[in-house]
Amino acid sequence: MKTNGFFKQAVIIGSIAWMALFAFIPNILVGLASFCSTSAQNFIEPVWGFHNYGQLMDQAHLDILLSSLRLSGLVTLICLVVAYPFAAILARTRKDKRNTLLLLVIIPFWTNSLVRTYAMTAMLNSSGIVNNLLIFLGIISEPLAMMYTPGAVVLGLVYTLLPFMILPLYAALERLDRRYLEAARDLGASPWKAFWRVVVPLTMPGIVSGCMLVFLPGIGMFYVSDVLGGARAMLLGNFIRDQFLSTRNWPLGAAASVTLTALMGIMLLLYWHSTRRLGQDSAL
Repeated sequence: MKTNGFFKQAVIIGSIAWMALFAFIPNILVGLASFCSTSAQNFIEPVWGFHNYGQLMDQAHLDILLSSLRLSGLVTLICLVVAYPFAAILARTRKDKRNTLLLLVIIPFWTNSLVRTYAMTAMLNSSGIVNNLLIFLGIISEPLAMMYTPGAVVLGLVYTLLPFMILPLYAALERLDRRYLEAARDLGASPWKAFWRVVVPLTMPGIVSGCMLVFLPGIGMFYVSDVLGGARAMLLGNFIRDQFLSTRNWPLGAAASVTLTALMGIMLLLYWHSTRRLGQDSAL
């Protein structure tokens, strides 16, 4: 018994030390760096202030932030629209077929997302599969310029992040008590009204969780924007990468990182609020 107790304490202490060393302390250092300045001699100068956050409010930087939010929001919306009916079908499928469909959803995780992004270029370039198919079908006569456009970035992000939307929605829909739908129909609700008044509120934690898992990575996946969008679609992740590696303005990059972390905190609060509200409604 003493050995088991010591082992549990060692695992807990080791986990806390690991999180402190590689998560908490680096985040604190990034937060402190966001209030510093930079110079030609040093990446970080201990001159404290909010000037880096003020720079983020400049029109050029604000355009990058707003463009990232719009692009990631569009990706999140597309993933939600595509994933919700698929997750609903998945939740209603027999268990043997359901496992096969779940495997198809999980298979993309077996390959690095950067490799999958490069594979998208073979589909979207002027001599790629999509253009050749459209020309073969007679829909177009010349190849379309699909690479290095915002649309290519959206398509790449949807392709990469769609499983992160499907799995939380499937978990929420699979737990849904069908008796609520039967009660709504007995009370005269149409299928559409039952969906909006019963199914959507009960699966809201899954919706918020899926949106959080898609929206936040969508802002920061700079390599998708680099490979498929070039310089025409800069995300907040590209901006942070450039500040740390190219322009060497670490405090400004740290301020942008803190902004991204704050967005994550807001999404977590929304998720907590939705689950808490659902719990209160269930208790009533």
